[in-house]
Amino acid sequence: MTITTPHRAHLIKPSRFGYLMDLYAENFARFHRTFPLQSHLADHWRSSVDDGLDLHLDVIERHRYTTEIRLTYDLADPSTGAPEPSAYLRMYHDARLIEVTHCHLDRRWQEVLGLRPSLATLIGHRMRMNTFLWKWLDYLSDQGHSPYTLGLRGSIDDPHASGKLLLT
Repeated sequence: MTITTPHRAHLIKPSRFGYLMDLYAENFARFHRTFPLQSHLADHWRSSVDDGLDLHLDVIERHRYTTEIRLTYDLADPSTGAPEPSAYLRMYHDARLIEVTHCHLDRRWQEVLGLRPSLATLIGHRMRMNTFLWKWLDYLSDQGHSPYTLGLRGSIDDPHASGKLLLT
């Protein structure tokens, strides 16, 4: 019996798109472990640990299968006044994925990528944004952010109203 090994050209190589989908799934798991937001709970949250930087989570929109979230520190960009760093996230509940849709409120995707970006450029940009989220979620967990540091805020305009998250 002769055993042959496949030629290198025929081996399946992981695609960047497949890796991106795996990153979305890993980010969902990390986010949900750290901040298990339930669909019936409030839309404005603050997580406080001893580092002096409060993390804000704001649910922007809820739909049957998706939730739009802004994740930011309580810091303002000196030039724009917008919260910085900010990541805008889309959570897909049924697929258990979370992706960063954008990181800068004042910049359009056309300004970042051009009018007709190639597929490689688009996937590369998404990889950078979602790798940033992966690292940020890891950092937040290392800093001590957890379901037990998450408290309610009254609204985006009222950052001082708070109550602790009740875990069920």
